[in-house]
Amino acid sequence: MTDTPASITPPDVARKPHTVKAPFGAERQDEYYWLRDDTRKQPEMLAYLNAENAYADAVMAPLKQVEDRLYDEIVARIKQDDSSVPYRERGWWYYSRYETGQDYPIHARRPDVMGRYDESAREEVLLDVNAMAQGKDYFSVGDYAVTQDNAILAWAEDDVGRRQYTVRFRNLATGEVYPDAITGVSPNLVWADDNRTLFYVEKDPETLLTVRVRKHVLGTPVADDPLVYEEHDDSFYMGIDRTRDDRFICIGVESTVSSELRCAPAANPETFTVLAARERDLEYQADHLGDRWVIRTNAGGASNFKLVTAPSGATSRQEWTDLVPHRDDVYIEGYELFDDFIAIGERSGGLERIRLLRNADGGDSEFVKADETAYSMGLSVNSEPDTDWLRYDYTSLTTPQTTYELNVRTGERRQLKQQPVIGYDPSKYETQRLWATARDGVKVPVTVVHRKDFKRDGTAALLQYAYGSYGSSTDPGFNLTVVSLLDRGMVYALAHIRGGQEMGRAWYDDGKLLNKKNTFTDFIDVTDFLVKEGYAAPDRVAAYGGSAGGLLMGAVANMAPEKYRVILSQVPFVDVVTTMLDPSIPLTTNEYDEWGNPEQKQYYDYMLSYSPYDNLVAQDYPAMFIGTGLWDSQVQYWEPAKYVARLRDVDTGGGTIVFRTNMDAGHGGKSGRFRRYRERAEMYAFMLDQLGVAER
Repeated sequence: MTDTPASITPPDVARKPHTVKAPFGAERQDEYYWLRDDTRKQPEMLAYLNAENAYADAVMAPLKQVEDRLYDEIVARIKQDDSSVPYRERGWWYYSRYETGQDYPIHARRPDVMGRYDESAREEVLLDVNAMAQGKDYFSVGDYAVTQDNAILAWAEDDVGRRQYTVRFRNLATGEVYPDAITGVSPNLVWADDNRTLFYVEKDPETLLTVRVRKHVLGTPVADDPLVYEEHDDSFYMGIDRTRDDRFICIGVESTVSSELRCAPAANPETFTVLAARERDLEYQADHLGDRWVIRTNAGGASNFKLVTAPSGATSRQEWTDLVPHRDDVYIEGYELFDDFIAIGERSGGLERIRLLRNADGGDSEFVKADETAYSMGLSVNSEPDTDWLRYDYTSLTTPQTTYELNVRTGERRQLKQQPVIGYDPSKYETQRLWATARDGVKVPVTVVHRKDFKRDGTAALLQYAYGSYGSSTDPGFNLTVVSLLDRGMVYALAHIRGGQEMGRAWYDDGKLLNKKNTFTDFIDVTDFLVKEGYAAPDRVAAYGGSAGGLLMGAVANMAPEKYRVILSQVPFVDVVTTMLDPSIPLTTNEYDEWGNPEQKQYYDYMLSYSPYDNLVAQDYPAMFIGTGLWDSQVQYWEPAKYVARLRDVDTGGGTIVFRTNMDAGHGGKSGRFRRYRERAEMYAFMLDQLGVAER
């Protein structure tokens, strides 16, 4: 391990008394509360972040060659002039492509040629994001939409990283960019059939919640855009979409435990009618094709969800009829409607699968076959319903992302594309699905990957990753950067802990609210299992998580610091109670049914018992690499800043703590396909050094 010279000392920062109060009278002291600055301009705060970045530069300087080597390896695997699989929509084939040396995609289309994609057909560039991003530290196109007559493009762009987008418009025939510009919106755009009216979702400028749907007619003042719908319950998210058959425009609102959909004819979207009124603990999503709605719902106690149908004019649950019944051992995750069949995305036994209903009215079904025992499989872009061909994506920890097309009538399967990985030979690697026993007896799935010449003798270094929140499952997909770790003899493991939905809805329910600690203990128990089974040396384990997975990292660092040599934590949610007590912070009110509302003492006490910032104590902590973005709208920069400041006060272990703030980015880090690999290479270089992994 590289020693940090004694002359390089971490920055110190002032403590300023501040009391955080709960409505029922509880009080806590937060000496670093002052680091919060919503304007992000306060000089003393910025000086601290810059001092931490300078310290990070100094600590990482001796590892620059390792970082550069990792970055070069990773980038060398990328086919730089790559493109996505084209899909057909209203007579055009749409795709995105990259050019060599360029950071951003070019979104383009070609006209259909007798029902097929022809590379010789004239390319029409919709958005050259490289040109749009020129001179900007951050740039992202969040969504784009073309009118039904294929003539006008609307797109949503963000040049800060705070996910407050601006919508702009271009005439695709003339290239004219219209003067209309809509600011402060979500990247979610839908055109009406008149090819002049755009529906969009407006954000609250302070909380960044999606609060209103408005419509804009090209050429009219944006300030006069009429209100279509306003959501007054700030625990709900909002989005808009067109149905599968393009007949309806729908406004969907959804909280952690409730949904509501209101739809209007796309040809005359004046009156939006509710499909089924919201009820607590009733969730549903609906799509329309032909003369009916097909709805995924948990109604009637279907905790793992079921599919039901309803007539086009339905306005209540009483009109729903079961199509695919609920099963305790199968979680229905999504579906796609076709004229003559339905494709259903499911989870069973901790793995994804696609079930085909050969008759759109139910009946016989079969599964799309998988090629490995541990994999990830999901529906791809299926833009048109009048086809017998289903597109789906397949990957594993050893198999790069692959898009297939399956004829549901004949069984013919053809590979449309596999992610090119230059110099990678999958035959050199092996992936396995394992099961670890948690302390309460529950079996937790674990997916591991390593080189085939790996020896399970308890000496290797391990990187263990997990997320475990919001019902978001961590599926075993190919990771371009992990190959560099495997080639240095490391093992990489995904812990499918409670809080996700790998094992169904109950898996999620057992890892949220008053069960949240199961997420943390599952992760620790998976570590113990992998060490016991010889996949890692007990003193060579690294843990990695981001966002809510960063909460996981903070919790396990407090609960079992001795089990981890180094912890990697990106944009970590570590100040749970203070954040959840402040409804002005973006996303807070949406999260009450995930974490609990700390204004209620029961939840306050439970959240306080695991909140990483509040549970830092004098003990030996692992070395840590912690990253954040100044403009993060989801986990505000001051959470990790406060956490690191207090951690430096109490840590008795003397391990190196690196805190890197990206001053130009938000929750997802810097934009551009290569910049993120530079950030990953720096973090990996720190980890490899801490684990004593020798360079090749």
